[in-house]
Amino acid sequence: MSNNQKQLKRSLNDRMLAGVCGGLAQFLGLDPSLVRIAYAILTVFTAFAGVIIYILMWIIVPEEKNIDF
Repeated sequence: MSNNQKQLKRSLNDRMLAGVCGGLAQFLGLDPSLVRIAYAILTVFTAFAGVIIYILMWIIVPEEKNIDF
C-alpha cells in the first residue's frame, strides 16, 4: 500500500462524539458541518438506521494517530 493513498480515519481534532463525521469529511474533502447535517437528515429519513451505522463505524474505523513532535 502506498503512503499517498487516502485512508478513512476518525478525526482527533474535528469531533463531536467519536470523530466519525469529521474523519469522513476529511476523507471526502468536505466541510465537517455539511457532513454532520447530511448525516442527521439521512438518519431521520432512514428510520434512525444512521445511529447503527455510526456505532459500527465508531468500532470499525481506526482513529487517526496523534503525532507530537
